Amino acid sequence: MRPELSDYDHLSAGKVRELYEIDEDTLLMVATDRISAYDHILDPEIPDKGRVLTAMSFFFFDQIDFPNHLAGPADDERIPAEVLGRAMVVKRLKMMPFECVARGYLTGSGLEEYQKSGTVCGIALPAGLSEASRLETPIFTPATKAEQGDHDENVSFDVVVDRLGEERATELRDATLSIYSQAAAIAEAKGIILADTKFEFGVDENGTLVLADEVLTPDSSRYWPAESYQVGEVQPSFDKQYVRNWLTSAKSGWNKSSDATPPALPGSVVEATRERYIEAYERLSGEKFCTWVGDCV
Repeated sequence: MRPELSDYDHLSAGKVRELYEIDEDTLLMVATDRISAYDHILDPEIPDKGRVLTAMSFFFFDQIDFPNHLAGPADDERIPAEVLGRAMVVKRLKMMPFECVARGYLTGSGLEEYQKSGTVCGIALPAGLSEASRLETPIFTPATKAEQGDHDENVSFDVVVDRLGEERATELRDATLSIYSQAAAIAEAKGIILADTKFEFGVDENGTLVLADEVLTPDSSRYWPAESYQVGEVQPSFDKQYVRNWLTSAKSGWNKSSDATPPALPGSVVEATRERYIEAYERLSGEKFCTWVGDCV
């Protein structure tokens, strides 16, 4: 018989995930349907989003050649029925204090910094790049982890070295770029561009670096359809950039520079976001989403 969620001690709540203690070695990581943007948790939730994030993470953990934090299968008997399909049993790790971002294309905060200084996280880039320009070589652009409600801050590689030492910092950079390259090749074969993505890493009891948290999901990555890719233009996407675009449009009436709470997402934006997340999973994995949640008719 599966346990109840209430049988586990609740350790923490993030913008999207809830963390519970199973025992001294393992945790239960639950992906909710909450969606966040610009450091705000938005209303309403996106139906099935947590299941998509979990399905996508399991898919890529299986595909990527790097140690990961999984400590059981998707149907592990330690997962309560009420969160089955949106939860992972994972190893307890000492987490690294940086988000490890790999960028293969220039967009978002990277583009904003480049337009001001010609650099991204202290890395000088060639002149003349624009929205969605492909970088000659993917770059490692780490960020500090902010508390909920605060802003993550892009930092240079030197900041990581100062905090963790050159050996560990170099290991993080090399792992980030290697995993990105593996995932980008998988996506390319499915007609999808992986523009950028962020990873989180931890260290196990042996000091081994381990890929943790969610991985290569539409929440943590920018996915673009390859068939419509056009340099100099904002790309259509399979990720939450669609929500960001609505929030910053005149239709929302919200100013992201203000302290005001963002408005509720319209039903059309909620449904379109759900559809994009599911399409991303189905195109990348080659599986029907209903197979994952177990409700195929």
